[in-house]
Amino acid sequence: MKTLHFLLVASFILVITTSNAQEKFGEGNVTQIGLVVNDIEKASEKWAAILGFDEVPETIITDEYEKAHTQFEGKPSDARAKLAFFRLENITFELIEPVGKKSTWYEHLEKYGEGIHHIAFKVDGMEKNINRLEKKGGVLQQEGDFTGGSYSYVDMPEVGVIFELLTSTGN
Repeated sequence: MKTLHFLLVASFILVITTSNAQEKFGEGNVTQIGLVVNDIEKASEKWAAILGFDEVPETIITDEYEKAHTQFEGKPSDARAKLAFFRLENITFELIEPVGKKSTWYEHLEKYGEGIHHIAFKVDGMEKNINRLEKKGGVLQQEGDFTGGSYSYVDMPEVGVIFELLTSTGN
């Protein structure tokens, strides 16, 4: 099942990035693939070995509500996560270990187990891009801020994947 899910996501990414549509979503570039994990330290060691990293990336923890302003299913949430980023030339793999239970990360991990949670696109104009996806059947799950920008997760049930939209504040 995980192989099928991976193949569907990979096929979707290929369609998005090679489409001849006039306006490609996220400028036609997938910037990140996010994976939910049960234990970020163990997962980071495995990914570092697979990807050929000499060192395991630093694990960080997301900000608390007062700074992140996290909303889950339209309500304020204490959602937090431990994160590790594997930055390659053309894409970043983000490992996510949920902290707490009210988050898209926790629900996805509980429902599907470890594996792909989202594909991410840098976008210009968060609201207009959320609206664009909602018009295509997307459902906003979670949103918040981080140092230097903001994020939103929009579930796209018709294609079986969650989009993460990333904007930069330039800081």
